Amino acid sequence: MSDGGDGKGIVAPGVFAPFSRRRLVGAGVAGIGIASLIAGTAQAQSLSATKAGEGDGSAGDPGPDNHALSALNPDSVTPPATDHGSVPQFWNSFSLSHRRIQEGGWARQVNVVDFPISTEIASVNMKLNAGGIRELHWHEANEWALMLTGAARLTAIDYEGRPYVKDVKAGDLWYFPEGLPHSIQGLGPDGCEFLLVFDEGKFSEEDTTLLTDWLAHTPREVLAKNFGVDRGRLAPLDKLPPEGRYIFPAPVPPPLRQDASAMTKDVSASSIAFDFAMSEMPPTKQDASGEVRIVDSAKFKVSKTMAMAHVRVKPGAMRELHWHTNAAEWQYYIAGQGRMTVFANKGDARTMDFRAGDVGYIPVTLPHYIENTGDEDLVFLEMFKSPTYSDVSLNEWLAVLPPELVRQHLGLEETVTASFPKKDYAVVPAKA
Repeated sequence: MSDGGDGKGIVAPGVFAPFSRRRLVGAGVAGIGIASLIAGTAQAQSLSATKAGEGDGSAGDPGPDNHALSALNPDSVTPPATDHGSVPQFWNSFSLSHRRIQEGGWARQVNVVDFPISTEIASVNMKLNAGGIRELHWHEANEWALMLTGAARLTAIDYEGRPYVKDVKAGDLWYFPEGLPHSIQGLGPDGCEFLLVFDEGKFSEEDTTLLTDWLAHTPREVLAKNFGVDRGRLAPLDKLPPEGRYIFPAPVPPPLRQDASAMTKDVSASSIAFDFAMSEMPPTKQDASGEVRIVDSAKFKVSKTMAMAHVRVKPGAMRELHWHTNAAEWQYYIAGQGRMTVFANKGDARTMDFRAGDVGYIPVTLPHYIENTGDEDLVFLEMFKSPTYSDVSLNEWLAVLPPELVRQHLGLEETVTASFPKKDYAVVPAKA
């Protein structure tokens, strides 16, 4: 039993002052034993319960309630008995975000304004119709991306002014360093949807530098001098929206080889691979319970500030208890449903439920797990503002320690600790 720093289960100093030494031994010690036994029993009963307030009606809520929202997060409304204290909100959802809908597609974002705990990473979810263009632009943050559905054509130039063009499909990644201009265009037949992740929590899509926004606010005589054309021929620029085009419709682009030929007519193509076929690489770890693909700068050379794990967990299985040593973890849930408990030290822990489109965040070094609570595969991203991926498995750690040392900590029988997994499996099977 622990006092937790609040005196529970401990007799306060001086409480036995009126008693004689004999009465202290005869009654006080018995009182200490009884009080400790009662407190210890209550604590054990509380922690052995599945849910807080289980069995006595304490968790009932007869007053007003947003039942639709409560149903989405049952482990927050009625938490496990092991939850305790006040842990900052580590759940958010793109479903709560405003969608900026334009002819040609839409975008929505989650940044530190919407999700205060996420100080290091912000994200944008975007859809483009077939032919729809996310216009030529650049950012003050590095852009990492995952194609979710469909296909798109990317263009960019590198630091030497050499052009890049590539078609990407669902499961592919790309990365554009800050300041490098690029564009994204949806391909046929259905366009595309993708996730953009930026290594700055304060990043906002509204602060993107757009080609059309810039030129709309540059004197026409300056543009004429820069482009070497007559000012009168720039009259169409007067029709540009005052804040730029951002997303707009256009015909589906020609075959890739045609664009590539046009872009390299006067200069050689970039040697930098701004894209990476993540879905085509073999899993880093895989078994019947699930799989993990880890991609960092060791594999995706251009991605100097972002590392990731793409995780698939089978029904009932679990991304094992672990923590990360070098960066906070930002999560995006792609499919399925699950729950996660984050332990925040000093007795604090909180459990939340996640579904497709939701976002999670775990501060660096805090331990957690992600359990599949549905009947389909749980698929999610783990993102890190770091060039390298790093985690520590609880199972792997305990397996390499002296067995007696582990038993002294946990009070478990030798047969129990001997059955612990002996390595980092990443995903553990569905069994009690």
